[in-house]
Amino acid sequence: MAIIQNPKTIDLSDIQGMVTRGYSKLFETAYIILKVEDAVKAKEWIKAILPSVGSADHTVKYTNTLHLAFGSKGLTALGLNDKNLATFPIPFREGISTPHRNRVLGDHGINKPDQWRWGNENEAEIVLIFHAENKEGMDTFLNAEKARIKTNGGLSIVHEMRGYLPKDNKEPFGFHDGISQPVIEGSGKSGPEHDIIATGEFLLGYKNEFGLYPDSPLLKEDQGQISLLTNDVNGSGLKDLGRNGTFMVFRQMEQHVDKFWKAMEQHTLNQDGTINETAKIRLAAKCVGRWPSGAALVNYPNEDPGGSHENNDFGYADEDPDGLKCPFGSHLRKNNPRDAFRFYDKNKSLKATKRHRIIRRGRTYQNSETNNDKGEIGLQFICFNANLEMQFEFIQHAWANNNQSGKLSNDTDVIIGVQPEENPSNESGKFTIQNEPVNEIYCGWEQFVTIKGGAYLFFPSITFIKFLTTLNK
Repeated sequence: MAIIQNPKTIDLSDIQGMVTRGYSKLFETAYIILKVEDAVKAKEWIKAILPSVGSADHTVKYTNTLHLAFGSKGLTALGLNDKNLATFPIPFREGISTPHRNRVLGDHGINKPDQWRWGNENEAEIVLIFHAENKEGMDTFLNAEKARIKTNGGLSIVHEMRGYLPKDNKEPFGFHDGISQPVIEGSGKSGPEHDIIATGEFLLGYKNEFGLYPDSPLLKEDQGQISLLTNDVNGSGLKDLGRNGTFMVFRQMEQHVDKFWKAMEQHTLNQDGTINETAKIRLAAKCVGRWPSGAALVNYPNEDPGGSHENNDFGYADEDPDGLKCPFGSHLRKNNPRDAFRFYDKNKSLKATKRHRIIRRGRTYQNSETNNDKGEIGLQFICFNANLEMQFEFIQHAWANNNQSGKLSNDTDVIIGVQPEENPSNESGKFTIQNEPVNEIYCGWEQFVTIKGGAYLFFPSITFIKFLTTLNK
Protein backbone atom coordinates (compact mmCIF):
# COMPACT_ATOMS: atom_id res chain seq x y z
CA MET A 1 0.00 0.00 0.00
CA ALA A 2 1.34 3.37 -0.97
CA ILE A 3 1.92 6.44 1.18
CA ILE A 4 -0.33 9.15 -0.22
CA GLN A 5 -0.48 12.91 0.14
CA ASN A 6 -3.21 14.46 2.26
CA PRO A 7 -3.48 18.23 1.67
CA LYS A 8 -4.58 20.50 4.53
CA THR A 9 -8.21 21.53 4.07
CA ILE A 10 -9.41 22.02 7.66
CA ASP A 11 -8.85 24.87 10.11
CA LEU A 12 -6.17 23.38 12.35
CA SER A 13 -5.88 26.59 14.38
CA ASP A 14 -9.41 26.05 15.75
CA ILE A 15 -8.86 22.39 16.72
CA GLN A 16 -7.29 21.46 20.05
CA GLY A 17 -3.88 20.00 19.38
CA MET A 18 -4.23 16.56 20.95
CA VAL A 19 -6.58 15.49 18.15
CA THR A 20 -3.80 15.56 15.57
CA ARG A 21 -0.66 15.73 17.70
CA GLY A 22 0.87 13.09 19.95
CA TYR A 23 3.40 15.56 21.42
CA SER A 24 6.22 13.06 21.05
CA LYS A 25 8.77 15.59 22.38
CA LEU A 26 6.65 16.59 25.38
CA PHE A 27 7.32 13.57 27.56
CA GLU A 28 5.51 14.62 30.75
CA THR A 29 1.74 14.75 31.18
CA ALA A 30 -0.57 15.71 34.04
CA TYR A 31 -4.33 15.58 34.44
CA ILE A 32 -6.45 17.63 36.84
CA ILE A 33 -10.14 16.86 37.31
CA LEU A 34 -12.08 19.93 38.32
CA LYS A 35 -15.50 20.74 39.76
CA VAL A 36 -17.21 24.07 39.10
CA GLU A 37 -18.02 25.91 42.36
CA ASP A 38 -18.71 29.37 40.95
CA ALA A 39 -19.56 29.64 37.23
CA VAL A 40 -18.68 33.33 36.85
CA LYS A 41 -15.22 32.88 38.36
CA ALA A 42 -14.67 29.59 36.48
CA LYS A 43 -15.32 31.31 33.15
CA GLU A 44 -12.86 34.04 34.04
CA TRP A 45 -10.32 31.29 34.67
CA ILE A 46 -11.06 29.75 31.26
CA LYS A 47 -10.49 33.14 29.60
CA ALA A 48 -7.15 33.43 31.40
CA ILE A 49 -5.82 30.02 30.28
CA LEU A 50 -7.08 30.18 26.68
CA PRO A 51 -3.74 31.49 25.32
CA SER A 52 -2.06 28.35 26.69
CA VAL A 53 -4.44 25.94 24.94
CA GLY A 54 -2.52 24.20 22.15
CA SER A 55 -3.87 24.00 18.62
CA ALA A 56 -3.53 21.38 15.91
CA ASP A 57 -1.47 23.75 13.77
CA HIS A 58 1.76 21.80 13.33
CA THR A 59 3.75 24.91 12.46
CA VAL A 60 3.41 26.04 16.09
CA LYS A 61 5.99 24.46 18.41
CA TYR A 62 5.28 24.05 22.12
CA THR A 63 7.49 23.50 25.15
CA ASN A 64 4.34 23.10 27.22
CA THR A 65 0.65 23.23 26.48
CA LEU A 66 -2.85 22.81 27.93
CA HIS A 67 -6.06 21.18 26.72
CA LEU A 68 -9.61 21.34 28.07
CA ALA A 69 -12.33 18.70 28.06
CA PHE A 70 -15.82 18.99 29.58
CA GLY A 71 -18.28 16.53 31.07
CA SER A 72 -22.01 17.10 30.64
CA LYS A 73 -22.34 18.30 34.23
CA GLY A 74 -19.49 20.71 33.65
CA LEU A 75 -21.26 22.28 30.67
CA THR A 76 -24.43 22.64 32.75
CA ALA A 77 -22.50 24.15 35.65
CA LEU A 78 -20.95 26.73 33.31
CA GLY A 79 -24.34 27.79 32.02
CA LEU A 80 -25.27 25.73 28.95
CA ASN A 81 -29.03 25.33 29.28
CA ASP A 82 -30.97 22.06 29.22
CA LYS A 83 -32.37 22.51 25.69
CA ASN A 84 -28.90 22.95 24.25
CA LEU A 85 -27.36 20.20 26.34
CA ALA A 86 -30.09 17.83 25.09
CA THR A 87 -28.63 18.07 21.57
CA PHE A 88 -25.47 16.27 22.72
CA PRO A 89 -25.42 12.46 22.21
CA ILE A 90 -26.93 10.24 24.89
CA PRO A 91 -23.69 8.39 25.84
CA PHE A 92 -22.02 11.71 26.62
CA ARG A 93 -24.98 13.01 28.62
CA GLU A 94 -25.41 9.77 30.57
CA GLY A 95 -21.71 9.31 31.23
CA ILE A 96 -19.48 6.26 31.15
CA SER A 97 -20.45 4.74 34.52
CA THR A 98 -24.14 3.96 33.93
CA PRO A 99 -25.37 0.32 34.12
CA HIS A 100 -25.96 0.25 30.35
CA ARG A 101 -22.45 1.44 29.57
CA ASN A 102 -21.07 -1.05 32.13
CA ARG A 103 -22.65 -3.88 30.15
CA VAL A 104 -21.39 -2.55 26.83
CA LEU A 105 -17.81 -2.01 28.02
CA GLY A 106 -17.51 -4.97 30.38
CA ASP A 107 -17.15 -2.78 33.46
CA HIS A 108 -18.20 -5.44 35.97
CA GLY A 109 -16.36 -7.43 38.61
CA ILE A 110 -13.02 -5.75 39.36
CA ASN A 111 -13.86 -3.10 36.74
CA LYS A 112 -17.09 -1.89 38.41
CA PRO A 113 -17.31 1.92 38.62
CA ASP A 114 -18.10 1.83 42.34
CA GLN A 115 -14.48 0.71 42.80
CA TRP A 116 -12.97 3.44 40.63
CA ARG A 117 -10.82 6.23 42.03
CA TRP A 118 -12.62 8.82 39.92
CA GLY A 119 -15.38 9.01 37.34
CA ASN A 120 -18.19 7.57 39.50
CA GLU A 121 -19.38 9.83 42.29
CA ASN A 122 -16.22 11.86 41.57
CA GLU A 123 -17.54 12.67 38.12
CA ALA A 124 -15.32 14.77 35.88
CA GLU A 125 -16.90 18.16 35.16
CA ILE A 126 -13.76 19.62 33.59
CA VAL A 127 -10.51 17.83 32.76
CA LEU A 128 -7.38 19.93 32.34
CA ILE A 129 -4.56 18.17 30.49
CA PHE A 130 -0.94 19.35 30.63
CA HIS A 131 2.05 18.47 28.45
CA ALA A 132 5.62 19.55 29.12
CA GLU A 133 9.12 18.59 27.97
CA ASN A 134 10.44 17.23 31.27
CA LYS A 135 9.58 16.79 34.96
CA GLU A 136 11.10 20.07 36.02
CA GLY A 137 9.19 21.96 33.36
CA MET A 138 5.99 20.12 34.27
CA ASP A 139 6.39 20.91 37.98
CA THR A 140 6.81 24.61 37.23
CA PHE A 141 3.93 24.67 34.73
CA LEU A 142 1.59 22.61 36.91
CA ASN A 143 2.27 24.57 40.11
CA ALA A 144 1.64 27.88 38.35
CA GLU A 145 -1.69 26.68 36.94
CA LYS A 146 -2.77 25.16 40.25
CA ALA A 147 -2.01 28.48 41.93
CA ARG A 148 -4.13 30.20 39.29
CA ILE A 149 -7.02 27.80 40.03
CA LYS A 150 -6.71 28.44 43.77
CA THR A 151 -6.57 32.20 43.29
CA ASN A 152 -9.57 32.18 40.97
CA GLY A 153 -11.72 30.37 43.53
CA GLY A 154 -14.34 29.22 41.07
CA LEU A 155 -13.14 25.63 40.86
CA SER A 156 -12.10 22.84 43.18
CA ILE A 157 -9.61 20.11 42.37
CA VAL A 158 -11.26 16.68 42.61
CA HIS A 159 -8.38 14.48 41.50
CA GLU A 160 -4.84 14.76 40.12
CA MET A 161 -2.80 12.31 38.04
CA ARG A 162 0.58 12.28 36.34
CA GLY A 163 1.69 10.42 33.24
CA TYR A 164 4.64 10.18 30.89
CA LEU A 165 5.66 9.02 27.45
CA PRO A 166 8.46 6.45 27.73
CA LYS A 167 11.38 7.47 25.53
CA ASP A 168 11.44 3.99 23.98
CA ASN A 169 7.68 4.28 23.26
CA LYS A 170 6.98 0.98 25.02
CA GLU A 171 3.82 0.53 27.07
CA PRO A 172 4.02 -1.26 30.46
CA PHE A 173 3.76 -4.80 29.05
CA GLY A 174 6.89 -3.99 27.06
CA PHE A 175 5.60 -3.51 23.51
CA HIS A 176 6.26 -0.55 21.22
CA ASP A 177 3.00 1.41 21.27
CA GLY A 178 1.21 4.16 19.37
CA ILE A 179 2.08 2.84 15.91
CA SER A 180 -1.30 2.16 14.32
CA GLN A 181 -2.90 5.61 14.24
CA PRO A 182 -5.41 6.91 11.72
CA VAL A 183 -4.65 10.08 9.79
CA ILE A 184 -7.45 12.65 9.52
CA GLU A 185 -8.32 13.54 5.95
CA GLY A 186 -7.55 17.20 5.41
CA SER A 187 -5.04 17.43 8.27
CA GLY A 188 -2.05 17.89 5.98
CA LYS A 189 -0.37 14.68 7.16
CA SER A 190 0.50 11.97 4.63
CA GLY A 191 0.10 8.27 5.41
CA PRO A 192 -0.81 4.81 4.10
CA GLU A 193 -4.01 4.88 2.05
CA HIS A 194 -5.80 2.56 4.49
CA ASP A 195 -5.04 4.97 7.34
CA ILE A 196 -6.40 8.15 5.72
CA ILE A 197 -9.83 8.39 7.36
CA ALA A 198 -12.69 10.78 6.56
CA THR A 199 -12.56 13.93 8.68
CA GLY A 200 -16.03 13.37 10.15
CA GLU A 201 -14.95 10.19 11.91
CA PHE A 202 -13.00 12.39 14.31
CA LEU A 203 -14.23 15.96 13.96
CA LEU A 204 -17.78 17.24 14.03
CA GLY A 205 -18.95 19.37 11.12
CA TYR A 206 -17.39 17.23 8.37
CA LYS A 207 -18.50 14.17 6.39
CA ASN A 208 -17.62 10.74 7.77
CA GLU A 209 -16.93 7.41 6.06
CA PHE A 210 -20.66 7.00 5.40
CA GLY A 211 -20.60 10.26 3.43
CA LEU A 212 -22.77 11.86 6.12
CA TYR A 213 -22.26 14.57 8.70
CA PRO A 214 -22.10 13.04 12.20
CA ASP A 215 -24.68 14.29 14.68
CA SER A 216 -23.36 17.49 16.19
CA PRO A 217 -24.73 19.42 19.19
CA LEU A 218 -26.69 22.49 18.11
CA LEU A 219 -27.85 25.75 19.66
CA LYS A 220 -31.59 25.11 20.03
CA GLU A 221 -32.09 28.16 22.21
CA ASP A 222 -30.01 31.32 21.83
CA GLN A 223 -27.56 32.04 24.59
CA GLY A 224 -24.08 33.49 24.71
CA GLN A 225 -22.30 35.22 21.85
CA ILE A 226 -23.80 33.27 18.95
CA SER A 227 -21.79 35.22 16.35
CA LEU A 228 -18.80 33.06 17.34
CA LEU A 229 -20.53 29.94 16.03
CA THR A 230 -20.88 28.67 12.45
CA ASN A 231 -24.12 27.45 10.88
CA ASP A 232 -25.04 23.78 10.98
CA VAL A 233 -23.74 22.19 7.76
CA ASN A 234 -26.82 19.94 7.67
CA GLY A 235 -28.94 22.98 6.92
CA SER A 236 -31.06 23.07 10.08
CA GLY A 237 -30.58 26.83 10.32
CA LEU A 238 -29.19 26.42 13.84
CA LYS A 239 -25.73 27.29 15.09
CA ASP A 240 -23.30 24.39 15.46
CA LEU A 241 -21.76 23.89 18.91
CA GLY A 242 -19.68 20.93 17.82
CA ARG A 243 -17.77 21.99 14.71
CA ASN A 244 -14.04 21.25 15.00
CA GLY A 245 -14.69 19.46 18.27
CA THR A 246 -14.87 15.75 19.10
CA PHE A 247 -15.64 13.37 21.96
CA MET A 248 -12.96 12.09 24.27
CA VAL A 249 -12.83 8.81 26.18
CA PHE A 250 -10.60 8.82 29.26
CA ARG A 251 -9.87 5.51 31.04
CA GLN A 252 -7.28 4.89 33.75
CA MET A 253 -6.17 1.30 33.17
CA GLU A 254 -3.93 -0.51 35.65
CA GLN A 255 -1.81 -3.13 33.86
CA HIS A 256 -0.85 -6.26 35.80
CA VAL A 257 2.56 -6.67 34.23
CA ASP A 258 3.90 -9.43 36.49
CA LYS A 259 0.71 -11.43 36.08
CA PHE A 260 0.83 -11.00 32.29
CA TRP A 261 4.37 -12.30 31.90
CA LYS A 262 3.83 -15.06 34.47
CA ALA A 263 0.90 -16.30 32.39
CA MET A 264 3.00 -16.27 29.22
CA GLU A 265 5.69 -18.18 31.07
CA GLN A 266 3.34 -20.82 32.49
CA HIS A 267 1.67 -21.40 29.12
CA THR A 268 5.03 -22.12 27.44
CA LEU A 269 7.08 -24.12 29.94
CA ASN A 270 9.35 -26.81 28.59
CA GLN A 271 8.35 -30.42 29.25
CA ASP A 272 10.75 -30.55 32.18
CA GLY A 273 9.12 -27.47 33.74
CA THR A 274 11.91 -25.03 32.88
CA ILE A 275 11.23 -21.62 31.35
CA ASN A 276 11.29 -21.27 27.59
CA GLU A 277 12.11 -17.59 27.12
CA THR A 278 11.75 -17.66 23.33
CA ALA A 279 8.35 -19.35 23.46
CA LYS A 280 7.18 -16.96 26.20
CA ILE A 281 7.95 -13.88 24.11
CA ARG A 282 6.49 -15.51 21.01
CA LEU A 283 3.17 -16.20 22.75
CA ALA A 284 3.01 -12.65 24.10
CA ALA A 285 3.71 -11.28 20.62
CA LYS A 286 0.96 -13.47 19.16
CA CYS A 287 -1.46 -12.12 21.78
CA VAL A 288 -0.48 -8.53 20.97
CA GLY A 289 -0.02 -8.84 17.20
CA ARG A 290 3.43 -7.22 17.21
CA TRP A 291 6.83 -8.07 18.61
CA PRO A 292 8.17 -5.94 21.49
CA SER A 293 10.14 -3.88 18.94
CA GLY A 294 6.88 -2.93 17.24
CA ALA A 295 7.55 -5.11 14.22
CA ALA A 296 4.28 -6.45 12.81
CA LEU A 297 3.87 -10.24 12.78
CA VAL A 298 2.62 -10.00 9.20
CA ASN A 299 6.09 -8.81 8.18
CA TYR A 300 8.12 -10.79 10.73
CA PRO A 301 6.14 -13.92 11.67
CA ASN A 302 8.97 -15.97 13.16
CA GLU A 303 11.12 -13.73 15.34
CA ASP A 304 11.57 -10.17 16.50
CA PRO A 305 14.06 -8.38 14.25
CA GLY A 306 14.97 -6.07 17.14
CA GLY A 307 15.56 -2.35 16.95
CA SER A 308 12.52 -0.10 16.72
CA HIS A 309 9.87 -0.71 14.09
CA GLU A 310 6.93 1.56 13.35
CA ASN A 311 5.80 0.20 9.97
CA ASN A 312 2.03 0.32 9.72
CA ASP A 313 1.71 -0.03 5.94
CA PHE A 314 0.27 -3.53 5.64
CA GLY A 315 -2.98 -5.44 5.34
CA TYR A 316 -4.16 -8.93 6.19
CA ALA A 317 -6.31 -10.00 3.22
CA ASP A 318 -3.39 -10.77 0.92
CA GLU A 319 -0.47 -11.03 3.35
CA ASP A 320 -2.10 -13.26 5.98
CA PRO A 321 -5.62 -14.41 5.02
CA ASP A 322 -5.56 -17.50 7.28
CA GLY A 323 -4.07 -15.88 10.39
CA LEU A 324 -0.93 -18.02 10.21
CA LYS A 325 1.30 -15.01 10.86
CA CYS A 326 -0.85 -12.73 13.02
CA PRO A 327 -3.66 -14.61 14.83
CA PHE A 328 -7.25 -13.53 14.24
CA GLY A 329 -7.65 -13.06 18.00
CA SER A 330 -4.56 -10.89 18.59
CA HIS A 331 -5.12 -7.48 20.14
CA LEU A 332 -3.85 -5.74 17.01
CA ARG A 333 -6.00 -7.68 14.57
CA LYS A 334 -9.15 -7.79 16.67
CA ASN A 335 -9.25 -4.04 17.21
CA ASN A 336 -8.20 -3.01 13.71
CA PRO A 337 -8.94 -5.84 11.25
CA ARG A 338 -7.98 -3.58 8.33
CA ASP A 339 -8.88 -5.23 5.03
CA ALA A 340 -9.89 -8.58 6.56
CA PHE A 341 -12.98 -7.56 8.55
CA ARG A 342 -15.23 -9.23 5.96
CA PHE A 343 -13.40 -12.24 4.61
CA TYR A 344 -15.18 -12.20 1.25
CA ASP A 345 -14.11 -8.72 0.08
CA LYS A 346 -11.01 -6.79 1.16
CA ASN A 347 -12.25 -3.46 -0.20
CA LYS A 348 -15.55 -3.68 1.67
CA SER A 349 -13.63 -4.82 4.73
CA LEU A 350 -11.38 -1.79 4.69
CA LYS A 351 -14.35 0.51 4.18
CA ALA A 352 -16.16 -1.04 7.16
CA THR A 353 -13.07 -0.93 9.38
CA LYS A 354 -12.56 2.76 8.63
CA ARG A 355 -15.94 3.44 10.26
CA HIS A 356 -14.67 2.17 13.62
CA ARG A 357 -11.29 3.82 14.05
CA ILE A 358 -10.17 5.90 17.02
CA ILE A 359 -7.24 8.26 17.63
CA ARG A 360 -5.34 7.14 20.74
CA ARG A 361 -3.38 9.48 22.99
CA GLY A 362 -2.48 7.29 25.97
CA ARG A 363 0.37 7.89 28.42
CA THR A 364 1.95 5.57 30.98
CA TYR A 365 1.44 6.25 34.68
CA GLN A 366 3.37 4.73 37.56
CA ASN A 367 3.18 4.68 41.35
CA SER A 368 0.08 6.81 41.17
CA GLU A 369 -2.21 7.04 44.22
CA THR A 370 -1.01 3.72 45.62
CA ASN A 371 0.71 2.47 48.77
CA ASN A 372 1.64 -0.83 47.13
CA ASP A 373 5.37 -1.38 47.74
CA LYS A 374 5.76 -2.81 44.24
CA GLY A 375 3.99 0.19 42.77
CA GLU A 376 1.20 0.40 40.25
CA ILE A 377 1.70 0.91 36.54
CA GLY A 378 -0.69 1.31 33.69
CA LEU A 379 -2.07 3.50 30.97
CA GLN A 380 -3.92 6.79 31.07
CA PHE A 381 -5.92 5.83 27.99
CA ILE A 382 -7.38 8.67 25.92
CA CYS A 383 -9.03 8.38 22.55
CA PHE A 384 -10.95 10.71 20.24
CA ASN A 385 -13.95 9.87 18.08
CA ALA A 386 -16.95 11.70 16.66
CA ASN A 387 -19.36 8.89 17.57
CA LEU A 388 -18.84 7.17 20.94
CA GLU A 389 -21.14 4.26 20.12
CA MET A 390 -19.89 3.51 16.60
CA GLN A 391 -16.23 3.88 17.43
CA PHE A 392 -14.92 3.38 20.98
CA GLU A 393 -17.87 1.35 22.27
CA PHE A 394 -18.08 -0.75 19.11
CA ILE A 395 -14.39 -1.64 19.31
CA GLN A 396 -14.57 -2.62 22.98
CA HIS A 397 -17.89 -4.45 22.81
CA ALA A 398 -18.01 -5.98 19.34
CA TRP A 399 -14.33 -6.67 18.80
CA ALA A 400 -12.31 -6.82 22.05
CA ASN A 401 -14.99 -8.44 24.23
CA ASN A 402 -16.67 -10.52 21.53
CA ASN A 403 -15.63 -14.13 21.90
CA GLN A 404 -17.44 -15.43 18.81
CA SER A 405 -16.13 -13.10 16.10
CA GLY A 406 -14.98 -14.21 12.67
CA LYS A 407 -13.29 -17.60 12.76
CA LEU A 408 -12.95 -17.62 16.56
CA SER A 409 -14.87 -19.35 19.34
CA ASN A 410 -14.63 -18.07 22.92
CA ASP A 411 -11.57 -15.93 22.15
CA THR A 412 -11.72 -12.49 23.75
CA ASP A 413 -8.87 -10.01 23.41
CA VAL A 414 -6.21 -11.25 25.86
CA ILE A 415 -4.95 -7.70 26.46
CA ILE A 416 -8.10 -5.62 27.07
CA GLY A 417 -11.00 -8.02 26.55
CA VAL A 418 -13.47 -8.84 29.31
CA GLN A 419 -15.49 -12.03 29.59
CA PRO A 420 -19.28 -11.82 30.04
CA GLU A 421 -20.43 -11.04 33.57
CA GLU A 422 -21.78 -14.56 34.06
CA ASN A 423 -18.27 -15.93 33.43
CA PRO A 424 -15.97 -13.43 35.19
CA SER A 425 -13.23 -15.97 35.87
CA ASN A 426 -12.90 -16.73 32.16
CA GLU A 427 -12.52 -20.43 32.99
CA SER A 428 -13.41 -21.51 29.48
CA GLY A 429 -11.81 -18.56 27.68
CA LYS A 430 -9.04 -19.30 25.26
CA PHE A 431 -6.58 -17.82 22.80
CA THR A 432 -6.08 -19.52 19.46
CA ILE A 433 -2.96 -19.36 17.33
CA GLN A 434 -3.79 -20.49 13.81
CA ASN A 435 -1.26 -23.09 12.71
CA GLU A 436 -0.78 -26.04 10.39
CA PRO A 437 -1.68 -28.87 10.59
CA VAL A 438 -3.57 -27.99 13.81
CA ASN A 439 -4.15 -24.81 15.79
CA GLU A 440 -2.45 -24.04 19.10
CA ILE A 441 -5.00 -23.34 21.84
CA TYR A 442 -4.18 -21.73 25.20
CA CYS A 443 -6.92 -21.78 27.85
CA GLY A 444 -7.71 -20.21 31.22
CA TRP A 445 -6.66 -16.58 30.91
CA GLU A 446 -6.77 -14.08 33.74
CA GLN A 447 -7.65 -10.41 33.28
CA PHE A 448 -4.52 -8.32 32.87
CA VAL A 449 -6.10 -4.84 32.95
CA THR A 450 -8.23 -3.24 35.69
CA ILE A 451 -10.16 -0.01 35.16
CA LYS A 452 -9.47 2.59 37.86
CA GLY A 453 -11.44 5.53 36.51
CA GLY A 454 -13.15 6.87 33.42
CA ALA A 455 -15.19 9.58 31.74
CA TYR A 456 -16.88 10.54 28.49
CA LEU A 457 -15.99 14.14 27.68
CA PHE A 458 -16.59 16.77 25.04
CA PHE A 459 -13.27 17.96 23.58
CA PRO A 460 -14.42 21.16 21.90
CA SER A 461 -12.98 23.55 19.38
CA ILE A 462 -11.10 26.58 20.62
CA THR A 463 -14.02 28.67 19.32
CA PHE A 464 -16.47 26.74 21.52
CA ILE A 465 -14.29 27.31 24.58
CA LYS A 466 -14.47 31.06 23.86
CA PHE A 467 -18.23 30.77 23.38
CA LEU A 468 -18.58 28.98 26.71
CA THR A 469 -17.10 31.97 28.51
CA THR A 470 -19.90 34.20 27.12
CA LEU A 471 -22.76 32.25 28.71
CA ASN A 472 -24.68 34.08 31.39
CA LYS A 473 -24.84 32.34 34.77
